[in-house]
Amino acid sequence: MLDSPRGRDGTPAGGPAPALLGPPGPRRAARLTALARLCGPAFVVSVAYIDPGNFATNMSGGARYGHMLLWVIAGANVMAMFVQALSAKLGIATGRSLPQVCRDRLPRPLTLLLWAQGELVAVATDLAEFIGGALALNLLFGLPLLPAAALVAAVSFALLGLAPRGRHRFEAVIGAMLAVVLVCFAYQVLDSGSLSGAAAGLVPRLAGPESLLLATGIIGATVMPHVIYLHSALTRHQASLPGGASGASGAVGPSGVVDPADPAGLADRRTAVRASRADITLALGVAGLVNMAMLTVAAATFDGGDPGSLTAVHAGIGAALGPVAALAFALALLASGLASSSVGTYAGQIIMEGFLRRRVPLTVRRLVTIAPAMAILAAGVDPTDALVLSQVALSFGIPFALVPLVVFTASRRVMGPLVNGRLTTALGAAVTCAVTVLNGVLLTQVLTG
Repeated sequence: MLDSPRGRDGTPAGGPAPALLGPPGPRRAARLTALARLCGPAFVVSVAYIDPGNFATNMSGGARYGHMLLWVIAGANVMAMFVQALSAKLGIATGRSLPQVCRDRLPRPLTLLLWAQGELVAVATDLAEFIGGALALNLLFGLPLLPAAALVAAVSFALLGLAPRGRHRFEAVIGAMLAVVLVCFAYQVLDSGSLSGAAAGLVPRLAGPESLLLATGIIGATVMPHVIYLHSALTRHQASLPGGASGASGAVGPSGVVDPADPAGLADRRTAVRASRADITLALGVAGLVNMAMLTVAAATFDGGDPGSLTAVHAGIGAALGPVAALAFALALLASGLASSSVGTYAGQIIMEGFLRRRVPLTVRRLVTIAPAMAILAAGVDPTDALVLSQVALSFGIPFALVPLVVFTASRRVMGPLVNGRLTTALGAAVTCAVTVLNGVLLTQVLTG
């Protein structure tokens, strides 16, 4: 046999022989392992879409209008997937979080403004999560709301301790809590038979201005600004994992953008982008199913009557479906509150670190963010009203996160070869305008009564 042509280093021309790369089985297993390491951030992000504020909105929608608004939840979930995919892509392409890119690219006064509103968003997020978790402990064990909120803060602080030291452990714990919420609502769906007639709710329709307002609230609550910041931070190191997803280590420029002349680095980041899309589809798909389950359970339980509060929802489920279903509801609310409060505080750390290049101990941040929730509970404010107020603050922060995200992901100077195409940019602009307008309408309605 004739020898194959060889290069100066003795390897076959055109690269190493396939046999030298190892048998197909081990190569495939190694590749799947590398891809699995890239998954997880979306599960952390997804808990923001099933936080206690979503409980209140979805339960109210199902109680008052049955399955009618299921199509709104489905459409809002697709919109959330799109936004989170942009955030993850920014982190992968630049190696930096959205707050860091804002600090690098924007004037200092604007950066400080974005930081201030980002901190407001983080505090508002923690307010909702602490109150939701405290309410769950009150429903489960009869604990007064004030000490219950302190207990939620302690547990979520323990969860936060996993984040800096073991990101994958933190992701696993948060994913397990998401699974708890899913299982609890799956039980309630099966117990109530709430899927009967649900398919009709996927046909777009409304029933007057009140249903339009509630639909606006559901859509407006889908884009959570704090997890837009957080998701880009969670994915910024993915393409620099040892060996990358393809087994190579790509070169990057000073700003973190992949060098287009380095095919290995570009291939790794494209692989990471694809993995993030699968991660987002699975995690936010689960969150969407949970939100739909909330609405269908309320539709089957309350039949046109708005319970008005989560305490009344718990009581109504207990009366209609029995104590086990009520227990499942309270456990789901507790898991949601604990997971989302940890994620909210983690996002606050990312916001400060990115915009200001400053870090504060997590203990200090936890004490600062829990203070408003403790003050509101001590003042005797109704927990459901406090949840509504927190959603107003979150609505205020949405354009401050979405506009920079769409602008930066459309810039080749920022994204390099991973820049958005024209269609993606147009969709991003449309989503930004739609969500901003809807949240403006919701904000006006809440403030004017």
